[in-house]
Amino acid sequence: MTLPAEFHEPVRLAFIGGTGLYHLETLTPVAKLTISTPWGFPSSPITISKTKDGFPIAFLARHGPHHDLLPSDVPNRANIAALKKLGVNTIVAFSAVGSLQQHIKPRDFVIPNQVIDRTKGIRPSTFFERGFVAHAMFGEPFDPILNKVISESCQEVLEGEDVKLHTKETEKDDLTLICMEGPAFSTRAESKLYKSWGGSVINMSCIPESKLAREAEIAYQMICMSTDYDAWNDNEEPVTVETVVGNLSANSANAHRVAEKLVEVLEPKIKSGEIGLNYQHSMKFSVSTKKDGQDKRLLEKMHYLFPGYWPLH
Repeated sequence: MTLPAEFHEPVRLAFIGGTGLYHLETLTPVAKLTISTPWGFPSSPITISKTKDGFPIAFLARHGPHHDLLPSDVPNRANIAALKKLGVNTIVAFSAVGSLQQHIKPRDFVIPNQVIDRTKGIRPSTFFERGFVAHAMFGEPFDPILNKVISESCQEVLEGEDVKLHTKETEKDDLTLICMEGPAFSTRAESKLYKSWGGSVINMSCIPESKLAREAEIAYQMICMSTDYDAWNDNEEPVTVETVVGNLSANSANAHRVAEKLVEVLEPKIKSGEIGLNYQHSMKFSVSTKKDGQDKRLLEKMHYLFPGYWPLH
């Protein structure tokens, strides 16, 4: 069946699928959109589905529909800009991760609340440029309200022997996600360093996705699916692709369960404004560049994300 290529209702909730989650099984698609942004095209067409009550939800495959994009090649700015253009104010993103702590086992799920950026500047991490400078607050890289709702909703749906959901509440401490450049996994020395810093899990996708979502005034939370113990554990062989793939199918099944649960939980909260409005207008007064120094070309690009914020003339 060919889906319509246009959709004219505002879409408030989006899921970004990572390794192991490429579509939403339980929802019926109603449109498939190819969106051009000032930063190019997104990783994949954006599929719009509706709940039984008619609430539209967007889904985007981070690494492409055939997983043909390296982490450093993901067009993150186009992904976030396209979702923002649809009206999205809440993003739930899934990602496979390596565990940096013994008690976070392969197949466990983790809801991080902090990030350490170990990417290398290859990936553009802001919509702003020279000639139009702004700064976003990032002390809490994930939306605390969304984090709490997800943390309280998802343990009951995880299946598998002793599979656990790790949250700030269960840990009584921050859960810190290390984001590295990749595509190679860590050396054992690097992995031990990240563990010594208090890192909980490690992946290659959170940055700049989360930074760009914050600039776009979107509430964002990543859900991490542990596939391995990375390389720090001297009692384990260094992580291999075979190890990762071996745990992906179990994680994928649980990811679909979690996504299905979150659709149910988040729909009323987004409709009521309880979730999704934390960062509304947060960038409006964040620009540092004086009017005479503003690059009008960049200002026009910004109006794709923030129509009406700053006068063009």
